[in-house]
Amino acid sequence: MRDVGDGSEGAPVASGAEAKETAATSAPGADLYLELTGPGPKRAQLMRALREAIGTGRLTPGTRLPPYRGLAKDLGVAPNTVGSAYGELVAEGWLTARQGSGTRVARRGTPLPQERTHRSAPPPRRPAYDLTPTSPDAAEFPRAAWQTSARRALAAAPNDAFGVGDPRGRIELRTQLTEYLARARGVRTAPHRIIICTGVAHALTLLGTVLRGTVAVESYGLDFHRSLLTAAGRDLVPLPVDAHGADIGALHGTAAEAVLLTPAHQFPTGGPLHAERRAAVIDWARTAGGLVLEDDYDGEFRYDREPVGALQGLDPDRVVYLGSLSKSLSPALRIGWMAVPDHLVDALLAAKGSRELWCGSLEQLTFADFLASGGYDRHLRRTRQIYRRRRDQLLATLAEQAPHITVTGIAAGLHAVLALPPGTEQQALRAARRLGLALNGLAPYRHPDSPMPAHDGLVLGYGTPPEHAFNGALDALCLALPPAPDGEPAAG
Repeated sequence: MRDVGDGSEGAPVASGAEAKETAATSAPGADLYLELTGPGPKRAQLMRALREAIGTGRLTPGTRLPPYRGLAKDLGVAPNTVGSAYGELVAEGWLTARQGSGTRVARRGTPLPQERTHRSAPPPRRPAYDLTPTSPDAAEFPRAAWQTSARRALAAAPNDAFGVGDPRGRIELRTQLTEYLARARGVRTAPHRIIICTGVAHALTLLGTVLRGTVAVESYGLDFHRSLLTAAGRDLVPLPVDAHGADIGALHGTAAEAVLLTPAHQFPTGGPLHAERRAAVIDWARTAGGLVLEDDYDGEFRYDREPVGALQGLDPDRVVYLGSLSKSLSPALRIGWMAVPDHLVDALLAAKGSRELWCGSLEQLTFADFLASGGYDRHLRRTRQIYRRRRDQLLATLAEQAPHITVTGIAAGLHAVLALPPGTEQQALRAARRLGLALNGLAPYRHPDSPMPAHDGLVLGYGTPPEHAFNGALDALCLALPPAPDGEPAAG
């Protein structure tokens, strides 16, 4: 029987180095998983396995099969067995074989049954505008500068960067973070007290397994973060929140052993934790033997106020400082960090466990170079001006078209809260959806057991939309807002 292979088989046999070169250029080098089972000789088993793989769609039309000699070696059968099976499947129409193109799965004219009966659901329709407070503007990612750092980091990477690595994270990044956090955020730490993780959510998952007892949380905050602590077995108790941040005095009436705060810019209501309350929570931690978890999610962005340093600087032994790149650069990078007290380092590393959950070494080295080269500082200065301009445009648009809407939380960060008349939050969200605008209401951020009354509002992220879509997003927002109550001036 003639050979049916990759188009080169059957040609004059080369020898020595020439044979190696021919094999390297003619064989696609693809692996093919097949199980030869059932009755009959190996040829019948192979044909049955190939028909099943094609019939179920595992081998799709146009897929190139390995040369028959290579497949024969992988399966432990004679080359003629595979060649014969290929030839018969070509004759049956399952496969095609052409000189120079190799053996491929035939392009069948009739759809397979699975294609007719198992149709995937259509993807959800994406909104035309996005004002959810989830991410910075993806178009502002510093691609060229990041690529330069990536090239330098890869060229300089030691060999151990391509191994399993240290569960604390790369020493190069921990060293650079120690310097940067001290300079920019007032954090007092050392490389051995920094643990690299994939983000604040990862950090909270680890902390939830190490902590014992109840954790106090702000009455308004990310429900996702609360769910992580609850899943780790922690009971939660909500603290009231006002214009000065969390009510620290309420801590003394709880059995909490730790408290999760967003002291630089309370999320989502806005505003920093008042100086007296910053001192009070440190006093509580020292007196009660408690721990403060500080989520510094957007501390680099401030506009109309002096920078607020990290709470951790007041007592590094009682505060765990949490940060990430999700707001400053991109959530796609999956890089976060914890600056932790000495007594928690070993327990957190043990909780970190499986290395598959660690952040990649090359991304860490790239960010370390980005910090050392000043690229991160330059990026923050540039984007700070962009987001301040957007914040100002948002305020000007609302003052003109919806002066009855109060806006809070605007001195820093990438989001604002729009206070709405009672009973109008869901109405505004439905109107936004009709207009193709993605928005978040205030209600999901409220702890269900909060002692505070519920308030209607919208949590609006002005960092998310690309520049070209921002005007359209603001126009849609103003159309979705409830009108001014009777007796109040309407937009002129």
